[in-house]
Amino acid sequence: MIRILILCCALLVGGHGHAHNCEKTGSCKTIKEQIRNIESRMRQGYTAAQGIKLDERLRKLREKRHKACR
Repeated sequence: MIRILILCCALLVGGHGHAHNCEKTGSCKTIKEQIRNIESRMRQGYTAAQGIKLDERLRKLREKRHKACR
């Protein structure tokens, strides 16, 4: 009886962790895509003011990626 209880608890905890990882992976992919889009935009050329905004957005996304994509 105790073995069954332990097994059920392990499955519940393990299943929740996997769902959380899938959720992180989805947001991680979105963040990486946004970074690629900004880097692509930067290769096309930009004004000084646009460059400042793009750099700031890129910095924030990289910080977010660091936290979300471990």
